[in-house]
Amino acid sequence: MRRRSKKLKVEHHLLEGLEKYVKELESWDCVKSIIPGRIIRQNKGRGSKGLFFKYRTLSGVKLLYKNGTSVQEVFVVCSPEDFEKLFRERFG
Repeated sequence: MRRRSKKLKVEHHLLEGLEKYVKELESWDCVKSIIPGRIIRQNKGRGSKGLFFKYRTLSGVKLLYKNGTSVQEVFVVCSPEDFEKLFRERFG
């Protein structure tokens, strides 16, 4: 089931904690659309937590959200140059 809310296109559930990052990204002018991807469960749950820049795509960027035991891909349709600058300022 797909649904759209502002800039967020939901096809999969959101991992717990990802909502606050999505709200932040929705407020950026350079972001056109946010598409959360598959959730991948991991056996080992001890890693970095938060939102991480993965790489540029043809239409924007791919991010990874990690919450310890799971990882979710997040695709953002945007201008990659503007987005990278803002992302590094806000999320390090």
